[in-house]
Amino acid sequence: MAKEKVILAYSGGLDTSVILKWLANKGFDVIAYVADVGQNEDFEAIKEKAYATGASKVYVEDLKKELVTDYIFPTLKANAIYEGTYMLGTSIARPIIAKRHIEIAKMEGTKYVAHGATGKGNDQVRFEFGYYMNMPDVKIISPWKDEEWLSQFEGRTDMFNYAEKYNIPVKASIKKPYSEDENLIHISHEAGILEDPSLRCPEDVFNLTVSPKNAPEEETLLTFEFKDGIPVSVKNENDGTVVTDPLEMILYLNKVGHDNGIGRVDLVENRFIGIKSRGVYETPGCEILWKAHHNLEGLCMDKEAMHLRDMLSPKYAELIYNGYWGAPEFNMLTALFDVSQKNVTGTAKVALYKGNVINAGISSPCSLYNEELGSMDKAGGYHPIDCKGFININAIRLMASSMRDGNC
Repeated sequence: MAKEKVILAYSGGLDTSVILKWLANKGFDVIAYVADVGQNEDFEAIKEKAYATGASKVYVEDLKKELVTDYIFPTLKANAIYEGTYMLGTSIARPIIAKRHIEIAKMEGTKYVAHGATGKGNDQVRFEFGYYMNMPDVKIISPWKDEEWLSQFEGRTDMFNYAEKYNIPVKASIKKPYSEDENLIHISHEAGILEDPSLRCPEDVFNLTVSPKNAPEEETLLTFEFKDGIPVSVKNENDGTVVTDPLEMILYLNKVGHDNGIGRVDLVENRFIGIKSRGVYETPGCEILWKAHHNLEGLCMDKEAMHLRDMLSPKYAELIYNGYWGAPEFNMLTALFDVSQKNVTGTAKVALYKGNVINAGISSPCSLYNEELGSMDKAGGYHPIDCKGFININAIRLMASSMRDGNC
C-alpha cells in the first residue's frame, strides 16, 4: 500500500529536519519544499540534507521575482506599514510561500501539508490561512500544536537527542542568542537576548545595515522613475548605475541602503494572537523605495483620494500582518489602491545620508501642483475674498456646538 504523501515546508534547520524524520517515522512519504525568497542559504546543501534525512523528493522553488512584482509592489502602492513602523518584511513573504506549497501538493496529488512554525507566533496563522485559501479541504500537520509532538519534544535538547539517534546532520555551531528570519526584503531579529525591551539592541545584531555612525560622509543621490505607482528604474547619480529589473532593483537598493545605514527598526509590536513581542528589523531597500514613492504621491494624488487611501493603509497593513493576503476584504482594498495609483507617475529623487532618506526633488507630468496658485507672492487666480463665505459656512456647526455647550 502506497504511503500518504505530505509536503513539508523545509528550511534545513534543526526543527524542520527533526519534523521531516518524525513524519517519515509516522509512515508518511515526506516531500520537502524549500522556498527561495532571497535568504542567504546554500540551497544545494539544504536539498542534500533533506534527502539524507529521509525525503523522497525535494522541491527548491525560486520565488524571488514574483515576490517583488506580485507582493512587494502592491504593498508599496498601499504605503502599508504595520503599526506605523514595521515594513512587513516577513509578512509579505508568507503568502507566496503558502501558495506555492499548495501548488506542489496539488501536483503531487495530496492534501497533506506540514510546517514548523511555532504555536506562539504569527507565521502559523499566515501559513495556514494561505493553505485554506488555496485548498479549502487541505489537511495541515502543525507539530508545534500537536499533543503527540509536544509530549515527545519539550525543548531543543530533546530534538538534538532525536537528531543524534537518527543520524540527522546538525551543524556544529554556536546558535545566536536570538532568532532570525531573512528574505530579500529584510531580516528580523527577535527572542533570546532581545526579549527585554528596556535594553538597547546590541550593534552586533545588525548585519544588513552598517551603523549610521560608520556610513559615508558623502550623500548617495538616487533618482527613481515611477509609472502608475510602480518603480520602473533607479539611477545612482553618484556613479551612473541604472537598474530597471524589479528584482535587481530591490537587491541594489538593499546594497546602497546597507552602505548608508538605512532601514533599522526596533519596536514592540502586537502579534495577531494577542501577545506583544519585541522585534528588531532591517529593511534597507524597501525603506528607500517607500519614501521615494510617498514623496511623489504628494505631487500627483488628489487630496481626498490620498486621505482616504491613508485611512485604509493601516487596515491593509494589518490584513497582511495577520495573514489575510487574498481574503475578500484584502482583494477589495487592493483594487482601490490600484486605482489610487493611476497617476502616480514621474521622478522622485532621494539623498541617502547616515540612516536618513531625504527628499531631493520630485516632478511629474501628472502633477496637481500649481506653483503660482501655491505661491505666497502671487494670487495665481485665487480670490481670498471667497474664503469669507467658505469659513462662515464651515463654521456654522462649530458655532451651534458652542452655543449648545454653553446652555447644557
